[in-house]
Amino acid sequence: MAVYIDKIAVSTNEMDIIDITSDVQSSVEKSGISAGIACIFCPGSTGAITTIEHEPGLMKDLPAALERIAPKSGYYEHEKMWHDGNGHSHVRASIIGPSITVPIEDGKLQLGTWQQIVFVECDARSRNRTLIIHVLGE
Repeated sequence: MAVYIDKIAVSTNEMDIIDITSDVQSSVEKSGISAGIACIFCPGSTGAITTIEHEPGLMKDLPAALERIAPKSGYYEHEKMWHDGNGHSHVRASIIGPSITVPIEDGKLQLGTWQQIVFVECDARSRNRTLIIHVLGE
């Protein structure tokens, strides 16, 4: 089994939802792996990776849903220790998760027609992130 490791740099603002599908597919192509999996991971506790249909309505719906689940104005024990105003960011990122794994067949990510891989910035400030991609297979 071969393993290929790549990284993607992403600059974000608060609650950005960035389509990284083409970047991940590019990593798969560079890997030369035709059958296997791609794991996309965000180091850090306030960023998240998921899939979504990256269209204007859902770019409003997802942040609105996260605001209902973990409101920015809510009370968070995290604030007692750090006073950094991002307790909600940690909760939101934890709910979504830091990584996903996508199957690869014939050198292509096996995503649905309207499914894109996205990075969700949950932090309360702009960030420069480095996402890690591991492509494993043959």
